[in-house]
Amino acid sequence: MATGFFNVPTAVNEPILNYAPGSPERANLEAALAEARSKQIDVPMYIGGEEVTTDDKRPMSPPHDHQHILGHFNQGNASHVEKAIDAALAAKADWEAMSWEHRLSIFLKAAELIAGPYRAKLNAATMLAQSKNAFQAEIDSACEIIDFLRFNVEYATQIYKQQPESSKGIWNRLEQRPLEGFVFALTPFNFTAIAGNLPTSAAMMGNTVVWKPSNTQIYSANVLMEIFREAGLPDGVINLVYVSGPTAGDVIFSHPDFAGIHFTGSTGVFQHIWKTIGENIFKYKTYPRIVGETGGKDFIMVHESSNAKEVATAISRGAFEYQGQKCSAASRAYIPSNLWEEVKGYVQTDLKSFKMGGTEDFSNFINAVIDEKSFDKIAEYIDNAKASDEVEVVAGGNYDKSKGYFVEPTVLVTSNPKYTTMCEEIFGPVLTIFVYEPSDFEATLDLLDSTSIYALTGAIFAKDRYALEHMTKRLQHSAGNFYINDKPTGAVVGQQPFGGSRGSGTNDKAGSMINLLRWVSPRTIKETFVPPTDYRYPFLGE
Repeated sequence: MATGFFNVPTAVNEPILNYAPGSPERANLEAALAEARSKQIDVPMYIGGEEVTTDDKRPMSPPHDHQHILGHFNQGNASHVEKAIDAALAAKADWEAMSWEHRLSIFLKAAELIAGPYRAKLNAATMLAQSKNAFQAEIDSACEIIDFLRFNVEYATQIYKQQPESSKGIWNRLEQRPLEGFVFALTPFNFTAIAGNLPTSAAMMGNTVVWKPSNTQIYSANVLMEIFREAGLPDGVINLVYVSGPTAGDVIFSHPDFAGIHFTGSTGVFQHIWKTIGENIFKYKTYPRIVGETGGKDFIMVHESSNAKEVATAISRGAFEYQGQKCSAASRAYIPSNLWEEVKGYVQTDLKSFKMGGTEDFSNFINAVIDEKSFDKIAEYIDNAKASDEVEVVAGGNYDKSKGYFVEPTVLVTSNPKYTTMCEEIFGPVLTIFVYEPSDFEATLDLLDSTSIYALTGAIFAKDRYALEHMTKRLQHSAGNFYINDKPTGAVVGQQPFGGSRGSGTNDKAGSMINLLRWVSPRTIKETFVPPTDYRYPFLGE
């Protein structure tokens, strides 16, 4: 058969469309939103080549309009998880035997489908079911998932190209095998791109996958599966099931062919998963790969030399875009007293100008939080803060769930740097600020570094370059993604690989070669051209 060494198309970041009034992309998106709202769909599970339905239909609604029904998904049970594992294992031999260029072509085609004919449909699904505005959807369910697919293809080929040196008379080779078994992808609600990346990054490297998305992301996950199938993904390579976490865990983490988990979610859930895997380690054929990005208590640290307006803008965007429902969202800030009043004024002005409402109105900057459980949790934090003599509410503080799960962007100032909202992940539009004296700069750095169990993202601000260097070194373990004079959100694939350490995960950096290396098992091959015929070495001679 014919063969060759192939160069894949060079990956470049997908341009962000602006959706300005009168633009063609805005018209396409508005039409897709209207189409999606005009009907109810029945979303099946995808197991092997079968679209599986059940008698247990669960409604899907926009968080900003929870009385409206977009459709229903088919809730599964343990038997569906078992069937998904069987389908993944049945598909494995053919999938891992496929030539790498044909395997990777599927994901390049998926990227092109999202960039073109499916862009509006996937963005509309994310806007409706996850309550993201047009810009937040565009940077997520269009650009970031496209970037993940394109850049991961390039990283895969770079991994395959890595080869050892060979001495005279031998040829050393390195091949990358898929893991022995199936991979479990457990994905969150807040980024359609993450939901698409976790199963596809493992599949690209020749693995077959069982994928369980968050219930509140199933609506857009269904569109992703439609795209993957349109791109030519063979049956059984990625199997999409809708079951409870415990149901999936009971089956998957007891299966001898479980080979790895790709996870994004809460720290508590990830720690429980890790413990369960450890307790079951004797059951598995191999040591499973455990890859997870979990929580964050992301910070903005401000030096006395900073520009107040720059700091305020970083707060307004970094804390409140997508209602603070980003693992990277700023949720605590340390601001020197010499800048506080100015920063506070700018932030209050920004927040007064925010419009809040449904995503179908493109003028709304703030939309709803994901569901009632999240709404109630955030409201409780706000109520407790209002009742505390250690906290002042300087902006927001109101909420209403009569039509949608709306929480005002809220800024708290605390006199206690260890107050609850300075330490615990809230995952909503609440920022807590501690105002410190510039003379306490060093002590405040120590405080910042020791307050939280997390180390995901963080931002520092200063004009003083000595201060920037000092903070960068002093806070080296405080964040896996570190920003200088910028908000702590908005990591771009291929530019800022994403992930944190400490309680924030394994820091395997989604959107990088580091992550893809977790889904292969290398084998070294040594071939000797003229083997020796005498066991004796020269040193044995008399």
